[in-house]
Amino acid sequence: MTFGRISIAALFALGLLAGAANAQNAESKTAIFAGGCFWCVEADFEKVKGVGDVISGFTGGTTPDPVYRASGDHIESAEIPYDPSVVSYSQLLNLYFRSVDPTDAGGQFCDRGHEYTTAIFVQNEEERAQAEAAKAEAEAQLGQEIVTPILDAGEFYPVDAYHQDYYKSDERIGFSSVGLAVPKSIAYKRYREGCGRDQRVRQLWGDAAPFTG
Repeated sequence: MTFGRISIAALFALGLLAGAANAQNAESKTAIFAGGCFWCVEADFEKVKGVGDVISGFTGGTTPDPVYRASGDHIESAEIPYDPSVVSYSQLLNLYFRSVDPTDAGGQFCDRGHEYTTAIFVQNEEERAQAEAAKAEAEAQLGQEIVTPILDAGEFYPVDAYHQDYYKSDERIGFSSVGLAVPKSIAYKRYREGCGRDQRVRQLWGDAAPFTG
């Protein structure tokens, strides 16, 4: 199934997006995507029906034990558990490409540098074939070169607990570039808006952007 230019409202109607989802069962599989800020990838994909608790972290590099702001040659990524009886890997790939700027090799939106580049990490040849097909389909729809690499998955390093579930946390932070003593959830919203993520995704994908409504 491909989505083409389907609006977020249509995705809700199809049952592919949900306010809360749970894919933590014996049949769960895992997708690993990098799409710039891992908070944003986590927030986006936890809206998808059939997706469980997304884990933010780092992968793709060789630096041992990467941590926030000291991730070495790793990139910010998300480990996405999903129930394949509810949502397929192909559908997740389709949503992924339309939730990022896959034409940008230098980072994502206001976040620049290798740490914030896009990538798909595949765990077997079946995933690679599906990722290549989704990339080609997205490139044809967009009419621009997609630079997102498809890489073999390596060890995934979850970020510390403070940075998990950031977008929905009520914990207050003393100081940030987007305000003083604001909850993490509010700081996240201000960061995402200020970074121009949704604006750029809508500019690229129009009604096909699933998470910007």
